[in-house]
Amino acid sequence: MRKEGMIMNENHDNWDDHWEEYADAAKQNPAQYMRHMLVSSILQRLEESPTMRLLDVGSGQGDMLAILRPRFPRAEFVGAELSTSGVEISKRKVPDATFVVADLYNPGQSMLPFVNWATCATCSEVLEHLDDPAAFLKSAGNYLADNARIIITVPSGPMSRFDKHIGHRQHFSRESIKTLLGSAGFTVDYVWRAGFPFFNLYRLVVIARGSRLIEDVRSDKNTPPSKLARAAMRVFHGLFRFNLKNFPLGWQIVAVARKARK
Repeated sequence: MRKEGMIMNENHDNWDDHWEEYADAAKQNPAQYMRHMLVSSILQRLEESPTMRLLDVGSGQGDMLAILRPRFPRAEFVGAELSTSGVEISKRKVPDATFVVADLYNPGQSMLPFVNWATCATCSEVLEHLDDPAAFLKSAGNYLADNARIIITVPSGPMSRFDKHIGHRQHFSRESIKTLLGSAGFTVDYVWRAGFPFFNLYRLVVIARGSRLIEDVRSDKNTPPSKLARAAMRVFHGLFRFNLKNFPLGWQIVAVARKARK
């Protein structure tokens, strides 16, 4: 369900293999950290209840909730994730959160306790991987309370060879994400274009590296991502402090929407 899943063929994403091969790179990825900080800052402004119930839709290996846990110590967290290995990694990272193996296209019994449960939700770098993101968001809406907000992040800008390798179907514009959220039954509060200029530069480096990046960031238990990849990620971690949170040319889309009252 989540994020940088490795695409095995046009219609099948092997998420368990992905977390074995790209977990280290995801953990070090400055773009992922940037997104998590953006989401955290929005939640701190939006969430008024001290007993927040947050659903992370496509929770991957738990990095989002690991960032949010110390910032919201009284919140209840649930992560819904398709990958069994991703859920197991997540449970070790955030042991006081609940993680559920779930396919939101066919959620089954595992998600029944969470119908209308969440006071807010996050869905970060998921929708670009889906053939039918509108149906996915409609399903996710079943687990939000009326008027609950959802924070979405999706990529904009051109698609790289690595993006295609990890299963991106599409990238979004401000207009297309608004249309998608509306079609799924959400009312859009606002959409930002974040990340200019250094996230854009980072993306251009990824594009320029082409298919070589696939091996640069692949890892296993004995081999971390390449020295070049790790050095580049460290440099951009520093540069990303100077990104603009909202600028017309930013290639990171951040949207906030709310579930319509019934």
